[in-house]
Amino acid sequence: MSSGKMSRARAIKILDILEEIYPQAKCELHFRTPFQLLVATILSAQSTDRTVNRITEGLFARYPDVESFLSLTQEQLEQEIREIGLYRNKARNILAMCRELVTRFSGQVPANLEDLISLPGVGRKTANVVLSNAFNIPALAVDTHVFRVANRIGLAHSDRVEQTEEQLTALIPKDRWSKSHHLLIWHGRRTCTARNPRCESCRIMPYCEFYKKNIE
Repeated sequence: MSSGKMSRARAIKILDILEEIYPQAKCELHFRTPFQLLVATILSAQSTDRTVNRITEGLFARYPDVESFLSLTQEQLEQEIREIGLYRNKARNILAMCRELVTRFSGQVPANLEDLISLPGVGRKTANVVLSNAFNIPALAVDTHVFRVANRIGLAHSDRVEQTEEQLTALIPKDRWSKSHHLLIWHGRRTCTARNPRCESCRIMPYCEFYKKNIE
């Protein structure tokens, strides 16, 4: 990919426009506790937030916390989440994660990246989502939407997720990391879609490298 670096002023202008377009941008997963968000985020990999929310509405009503999850066998949890992609792996990882929360963290979800990513089934993206949305700790999770949109626009220039995160957090002021994550996701879901992005109606079109290279 191109290595041309965007200026911080230009990045802030893009984020300001996205904030005007999506003033309500926020986490679209439903949760009441850090634990519930951690579970919902694990479930959301290769699935839609809408599907996850439909499943977790009943799941969290019946099993709201770590202790109640540990009353489930893997087979029982698989049945609860079987509509979700990779449900067998996710059930196994979630129960292993619950056991480690109890044995290593007194049943509490840790509020730091290193401890979170040491848990089964928890990568950087999931950890950053939890830090940002459950604990209000500045973090910028790079999911498929953030990765695609950031590299298309030119906020990042990388074909690797972790490097994209590094470039974004270097470019964007820290106090805007969490909001920027949501803005890029909302833009990716609503306008800058994976196939047939709606460039002609996009308000950041004048700032977008993808548009300049491929469409203009």
